[in-house]
This record gives sequence, structure tokens and C-alpha cells, in this order.
Amino acid sequence: MEDKYLTVTALTRYIKRKFTTDPHLKNIWLKGEISNFKHHSRGHMYLTIKDDHTRIQAVMFASNNRGLRFRPENGMNVLIRGEIGVFEQFGQYQLYIQQMEPDGVGSLYLAFEQLKEKLHKQGYFDKQAKRELPAFPEHIGIITSPTGAAVRDIITTIKRRYPIVQTTIIPALVQGENAPQSIAEAIDRASQQINCDVLIVGRGGGSIEELWSFNEEIVADAIFHAAIPVISAVGHETDITISDYVADVRAPTPTGAAEIAVPSQLELLDKINSIQRSLTRIVSEQISASRQTLNRMKQSYAFRYPEQLVVQKEQELDKNVERLEKAFSREWRRKHDLLTHLNARLLALHPSRQIDRTNKELKQFTKQINHLMTKQLEQKEARLQNVIEKLSLLNPLETMKRGYAITYTSSGQLVKSVRHVAESDQIAVRLSDGKLQCRVLDIKEENNGAGE
Repeated sequence: MEDKYLTVTALTRYIKRKFTTDPHLKNIWLKGEISNFKHHSRGHMYLTIKDDHTRIQAVMFASNNRGLRFRPENGMNVLIRGEIGVFEQFGQYQLYIQQMEPDGVGSLYLAFEQLKEKLHKQGYFDKQAKRELPAFPEHIGIITSPTGAAVRDIITTIKRRYPIVQTTIIPALVQGENAPQSIAEAIDRASQQINCDVLIVGRGGGSIEELWSFNEEIVADAIFHAAIPVISAVGHETDITISDYVADVRAPTPTGAAEIAVPSQLELLDKINSIQRSLTRIVSEQISASRQTLNRMKQSYAFRYPEQLVVQKEQELDKNVERLEKAFSREWRRKHDLLTHLNARLLALHPSRQIDRTNKELKQFTKQINHLMTKQLEQKEARLQNVIEKLSLLNPLETMKRGYAITYTSSGQLVKSVRHVAESDQIAVRLSDGKLQCRVLDIKEENNGAGE
């Protein structure tokens, strides 16, 4: 009964053999859109291929994706060749990709645009990074195939235009799988070991595949970090490579690179002849002008009558000496007068005189202050005496000394009228020398101050 049951592993392996033996699944041509793309650290690429209705898991191992000319990205439409197999661990079928191309655009063109954008962001194309070529180079390095037509065109053009320059051919592969590494190593060797003023890097024309070595990042890095200026000379004028963007100067052809690298001896000779003619004309004009100046000097009074000129100058010298002596005498007197005036001022401002004058002023001020203080004191004493006299007149005690008295009730109230007391009231009479305690025996009121 149990023999009819299969294990999951057995079933999965059976399905996998079916997939493997089906010739229709061994060579699948598929197109779709990439999603969930992941480039593993070991080099394998894991992705999903989908269309509007479904999707399939896919893997492209490092051995197959190493030759890709572009970088797969999510959302990219691709054309794929591969086979369908089963991944036993998860029991799912998936696509094993062997080849992959962009759908609608060539892989080489896409790789070119991707690398171009990357290097542009890193500043490889900036004008500030470009170096100027030497005007008169002494040593030119040529990196290309030593057997190609390009090297012959470059050397022929250089020798024709500027034969005194030294050239060194640095051989490198310019086509094939190993060409990018060969070109980069040649550039590094020329920068470090060969004493060149400028490098020409390039090759003759060809297809985009044949020129592709100059579109690799390793070559762009070598050109950008080269210690000397680099001229890129790849293919024909219509061929544009990454090396052309990175190089300090781009030449349309290898022959054009040679023409850019060195000046033309014919043009230099023409320029030298032109300069020589200009110098000859300038020197001739200078000689003519100097000759005219010399003739004028020969006809001058000094050369025609030298003795009279000497006598005249002697007289002028005597007059100048006399004027100088008078001026010196005036200046000496002026300085002497100024010194006498300053000395008088200095004596007038001497500290001892200032101290004497200040002491005299101090004595005068002290005398004036003492006089003013005495006068003020006398005035204040007179005013004080006057006030004392007035106070004495108004003092009640002085009035009582003349026989007057002041009466108070028993409660201490001042008696100002007879109405303030009654018969038998105790009153106190204040005299100048004491107080009397009295009793009221009788009260008589007087009108208008008249007594009875």
C-alpha cells in the first residue's frame, strides 16, 4: 500500500527529468521586462522576467554574464536565450539565461551610454581636467598596434611636419578580449617609465565591435589618470568612443592626431621668415632713426662751438653757485631765527618759571579766600545777632519779667477770657520766677477792655 506514495524529492526529480529531456525547453527564446534584479557578490544575476500577465524566475550565472556589454536594470526590456529547468530545493521551475540583449537597442550602444553617463557624473569629461598640449614637444609616445596602418600614418605625418621630435612606439593590442587591459597597461607604462611630452592613443577605423576596446572603463581610467596629456585618435571622424571624451584632445583620425601633436615645420619656417623680416625692418628703422639723431647732434651748437659752450656753461655755473650760496645763507638765517624763537619759548615754558608763577597765584587765591571767609563770617554773625534780638522781643519770658503773668485752668488750658473759668475753680498763675495756685473768688467781666 505504501509503495504508491512518492516523496517530494522523488517527484521533484521526476519533473526535473521531464524538463531536461524536453527538447522544446532546452533552447528557449524569450522577451520580457526585468524586475527584482539582484547582482550577487559572487557574480551571479538573479531576476524576474515578466510581461503583462505572468512572470518567471530567472538566473544568469557569472560564467554567462561576464561577457555582457551592458548593465541589466529593473524595467529594462530584454531578449533572452536560455533553458527551462527545475530548482529542486524549492521545487520551482526557472529560466537559466545563457544570452541576453536589450530589446529595441543594441547591447553595445546601451553599454556605451551607461558608461558615458557614469564617467560624466564622476567628472572624467570636465573641461577643468583637460591638460594643454606642449607647443613644441620633444618626445611623443604612440600607443597602437605596431603592424597597423595607423602607426605608419602617424609616424609619416610627424616626420613630415616636425622631424626633430623623438617618437616611441608602445605596442598594444587594439582589438579583442585582451585589448583593453593591454592599452591601459601601455598608458601606465608610458606615464611612469618613458619620458614623453604627450601620448597618442588610437587605431584605424573599423566596426563598433572592433573599436570597442576604447569604450572600456579600464582604458578611460588609464587615460584620465595619465601623468601626461593624451590625444585620442580612434577610427574615422564619425567614430566616437569613450576615450575621445576622456582624453585631453580628440583627433578625428590618427593622421589628425599627428597634426595636432606637432607643429608644421613649413609653418614654423614661414613664421620665422616673417619674424626675421619684421626684425630686419624694425632694426633698419631704428638705424635710420639713430642716424638722423646723430646728424642732428652733429649739427648742434655743442659740437660746432664747443669752446663757446664751455665758457657759457662756466658763467652759468658761477651764477648757479652764487644763487646757491645766497639761498643757503637765507635758509641758515631762517633756521637760526626759528631756533632762537623756539629757545625763547622753551625758556618761557620752563617748569621752574611755571612753578613760581603758580605759587604766586596760589598765595593770591589764598589771601582772597581768607578775606572772603572773614567777610562772610562777620555778615553771618551780624545776621545772627539781629535774629537773637528779634527772638528776645517775642519771648514770653521777657514779657513776664516786666510784670505780666499767664493763667492756666486746672486742666492746663490757657485762660484767655473770664468765660473760661467759674467761681471756686482752681487756676495756676505763671510768673517769670515761679507759679501760683489760686482759687477764683469772684468774676467781673469788662467790656471793650474798660475796667470798672
